Amino acid sequence: MTHIVAGKIAPGFSLKTIDGREYSLGKLLEKGPVVVAFFKTSCPVCQLTFPYLERIYRRYGSGRATILGVSQDDAAETQKFCKEFGITLPVALDERGYPASNAYGLTTVPAIFLIGSDGTVQISSLGFDKTDLETIAASIAGHNKTPLTALFRPDEQVPAHKPG
Repeated sequence: MTHIVAGKIAPGFSLKTIDGREYSLGKLLEKGPVVVAFFKTSCPVCQLTFPYLERIYRRYGSGRATILGVSQDDAAETQKFCKEFGITLPVALDERGYPASNAYGLTTVPAIFLIGSDGTVQISSLGFDKTDLETIAASIAGHNKTPLTALFRPDEQVPAHKPG
């Protein structure tokens, strides 16, 4: 669950990545919309979801929009997860008391938020939701003026929804 739903202002945060780079929501929003995806490395639904977020990042992440993973695990576990699932999108760490996760009222992951440049949540998605991921991809592609391609291949067996 989360109390941050579409139409609400996203809580700000400032977190560091494994390599020490700092990401603050305020700075990222100056560039354009932001997709923030919270996860735990041991979560099977996160393991299902993140390769598709990576697909969105590889196709549309070089524009003015940002896609940021937020791990609720330590650096070592997060690095193993990224390596195992081929994740190259930036991943920040929300350890020590989970300040960002708590600000978003998270009780389950994955939790994905598409936040518009004005700081308003456009999509609040819990668990794996195929339609939400397609909508996020379309929004980022449109913002970056990049042609949209299908997120899911016809040969993939992808559930419509899977709770976190």
